[in-house]
Amino acid sequence: MPKKAAGTPATVLLTAERVAFTLHPYEVSPDAPNYGALVAAALGVAPALMFKTLVAEVDARLVVGVVPVTGDLDLKALAQAAGGKRAALADRAAAERSSGYVRGGISPLGQRKRLPTVIDDSAQALDLMYVSAGRRGLQLCLAPADLIRLTSATVAAIRA
Repeated sequence: MPKKAAGTPATVLLTAERVAFTLHPYEVSPDAPNYGALVAAALGVAPALMFKTLVAEVDARLVVGVVPVTGDLDLKALAQAAGGKRAALADRAAAERSSGYVRGGISPLGQRKRLPTVIDDSAQALDLMYVSAGRRGLQLCLAPADLIRLTSATVAAIRA
């Protein structure tokens, strides 16, 4: 049963689409090293279930990569999955402007400008996964299939 919208575009989208999700607030400094692992620990969640959302530039266009916090984004694999040749992490300001979210709170859902999205294939083996709810200090948990469907994502091995 969906929770009421928490006021982020991500949760508003999930509620409108009648997707089951749960919200999980936490307190971790966004500047802390190993941020994702600290968030997983704060929530008492296995790190393999916690995913980070990264915005990259693939051949001069922005693309979203969603990977487990236990690894890094393989930029070469992301470029290939997105049909490009070269990828680099996007400039922070460009990522924030495009998504409408701030670093440490970028959600793959409800972005201001919908970008091509690639989700690491490890998500498909999970019943539930955690991603940012669109605000620092708030994660949401949902079925990977719902995230894939709502972002029209490509699924590929993009973790390093």
